[in-house]
Amino acid sequence: MKIDIQLDGRPENAAARARELAALGVDGLFTFEGPHDVFLPLVSAAGAVDVDLMTNVAIALPRSPMHLAHTAYDLQTLSRGKFRLGLGSQIRPHIEKRYGAEWSRPAARMRETVLAIKAIFEAWEGNSRLRFEGEFTTHTLMPPTFDPGPNPYGPPPICLGALGPVMTRTAAEVADGLLVMPFNSVRHYRERTLPAIEEGLERGGRHAADLAIYPQVIVGTGRTSDELAAASRGVRSLLAFYGSTPAYRPVLDVEGWGDLQPELNTLSKVGEYAAMADLIDDKMLTTLAVHGTPEECAAEIVERFGGYSARVCCYFPGYPIRDEDIADLVAAVKKLTSP
Repeated sequence: MKIDIQLDGRPENAAARARELAALGVDGLFTFEGPHDVFLPLVSAAGAVDVDLMTNVAIALPRSPMHLAHTAYDLQTLSRGKFRLGLGSQIRPHIEKRYGAEWSRPAARMRETVLAIKAIFEAWEGNSRLRFEGEFTTHTLMPPTFDPGPNPYGPPPICLGALGPVMTRTAAEVADGLLVMPFNSVRHYRERTLPAIEEGLERGGRHAADLAIYPQVIVGTGRTSDELAAASRGVRSLLAFYGSTPAYRPVLDVEGWGDLQPELNTLSKVGEYAAMADLIDDKMLTTLAVHGTPEECAAEIVERFGGYSARVCCYFPGYPIRDEDIADLVAAVKKLTSP
């Protein structure tokens, strides 16, 4: 099983940190669209390391498919064929109030974005004329001046982040990969995600081999009691943040914790973040995330997802983690999954 780790989003640190993480044995690095641009750190990393690179995720709805296609194509070249374009939709308040963009029918828009980018890639590869006419976007003009021509490494895969059944079906229907959102549980994954994947593949006339699945895991790890306590606090804070969002309530519902979502949401609106984290008990912690030594976390990751995927993305939220622990986690996962 391969392991992808989040790369610091600050562009000026990206190359140096990418080298450090690559030296730990990780297979890939991904960026998060937070306080910094999601693409720029990968430009720096592409020239510094020889590992896979991915946006996880670039918010697609405020961006033109043409912008996304150009950036992804260039990163595919810079990384020598090791780039994956991970896209996500975000929620309505962020699209309208932070990005100042239009929100409607997110799954339909994401489906069309993926298909539009693929049509642009096909035109650049010389396989067809550019003629994509959708409901939300149209791309029918590609003079030679603006055509980069075939990519020496081929077009990069397009992955779609999803949690709910509609977006998951959409990813399975049209994308090359599914990024399973990290706020999840084994039960939700098996009862809700896998059936939606099957429905999407059937709708698109595709097979399981056509879709790479990338589970994402929130990891709280350390060696000492103090390190594990700090990891627990960081993980609880992130779980509380996710849990406060209505879109994530289905995960809590599956586990019988649905009533917690509006309580967390109310606290978030008045800034009671510490109180939110206190509501995440030990059972929730170990159900929605993995917690323990690097070896214990590795065993849990393999147990949960080893039968479904050959690659997992790991997050270490809100606590200082030693590079040695990352290296031990990666080594333990590879030991457990090597032939």
